[in-house]
Amino acid sequence: MKVAVEEIEGCKRRLAVEAPADVVQQEWERAYGRVQRQARLPGFRKGHVPRSLVKLHFAGDVRREVAEHLIPDVYRQALTEAKLAPVDEPDLQDVRLEEGAPLSFVAVVEVKPQIALGDVQGVEVEHAPGTTTDADVDQALEAMREQAAEFRAVERAAAPGDLVIVDYTLTPEGQDPATANGYQFIIGSGAVFAEIDQAVVGMSAGAERQVGVRFPDDYRMEALRGKSGDATVKLVEVKEKVLPALDDDFAKTLGAFDTLAALRDEAMKQLSMRREAEDKLALENKVVEAVLARHDFAVPEAMVMRHIAHQVEHARDRMRRQGMDPDKLPWDYKKLVADLKPDATGAVRRALLLEAIAERQAIAPTDADVDAEIEKVAQATGRPEPTVRRMMEKSGDLDGLRHNLRERLAVEYLVTHARVTSHPK
Repeated sequence: MKVAVEEIEGCKRRLAVEAPADVVQQEWERAYGRVQRQARLPGFRKGHVPRSLVKLHFAGDVRREVAEHLIPDVYRQALTEAKLAPVDEPDLQDVRLEEGAPLSFVAVVEVKPQIALGDVQGVEVEHAPGTTTDADVDQALEAMREQAAEFRAVERAAAPGDLVIVDYTLTPEGQDPATANGYQFIIGSGAVFAEIDQAVVGMSAGAERQVGVRFPDDYRMEALRGKSGDATVKLVEVKEKVLPALDDDFAKTLGAFDTLAALRDEAMKQLSMRREAEDKLALENKVVEAVLARHDFAVPEAMVMRHIAHQVEHARDRMRRQGMDPDKLPWDYKKLVADLKPDATGAVRRALLLEAIAERQAIAPTDADVDAEIEKVAQATGRPEPTVRRMMEKSGDLDGLRHNLRERLAVEYLVTHARVTSHPK
């Protein structure tokens, strides 16, 4: 078999493959046999149609059989000979497949880049770890009050921060109106058009106003972006936000806290733990970015698009869990891909670099590391550890877990060998 590899651009490779005629003919004979065993023609029992008639009446079936069996096999052999491991399915071009003649085709594939690792130790970064203050605790307690807030009906004009219930009719320019009754939003939250948000301020229950609106340039429905329209809004009810008092009674409603002081202590503890985790992640990101800055390499487009596809599917899953049907939403996939691509490219670059570092430094998780992670999953899900392990092995998640652990260890290696200048805030 002849295999010629050409580097096209970046991570793309062009394989020109040719399999000898005798190999092709052997597969053709096998295909004739498979088709002949299933062939039916008037006057002949199944499997007893003569070869000459099979060639005449089932030539297309035979050719498909050859293509489906021979091309993948030859392609795999070509990859082995060329020592390539593509990250995507091949783009097959110029396929020539005829009985009694060599098989030839061109396969365009993408491969992981060969990263020429330089010195990854000793990168210099500045990192200023933060501290948790009483003001942070005050802010957290205020957020708890907001979550526990109630909205009570009031007999006055609507003001910013109020929850309002409205009936509205929205008529986009040149289109039929859309009507909704009992729609709720908090004034100033940005949940509705700015023109509607401003219009309800000062209105009392029963009042009605008509305002002009403009659909934002990034509106979810592409056909309405930048267009004008009219909205008629009738205010049905105004509700005022009422916050609970910040006292011992409030603390008792949030768990095993007898006093507000105990709640403050727990909030300080949780905030400090969160700040520590955020500081650790921030330092890791700075170090990895510094190492990335020392290396220039191409990124396979297929890996970037696969990363984007996973993000989109996760978003669709979240919608399903929230009771929404993602298929009924007007997705602008072109814009979505454009928006997600820069971060996806960065994520793939990071993963490829860490993989190369792990390989050079022989970094790999131990069985104990894997067992500990599985135990965490078991505790979080309330399932026995052996059950979790079997499920992860069956789904392939266990390989993903090992990969994530290896990447985490590679990051720890870089941080350990980095030169960090620390200036506490």
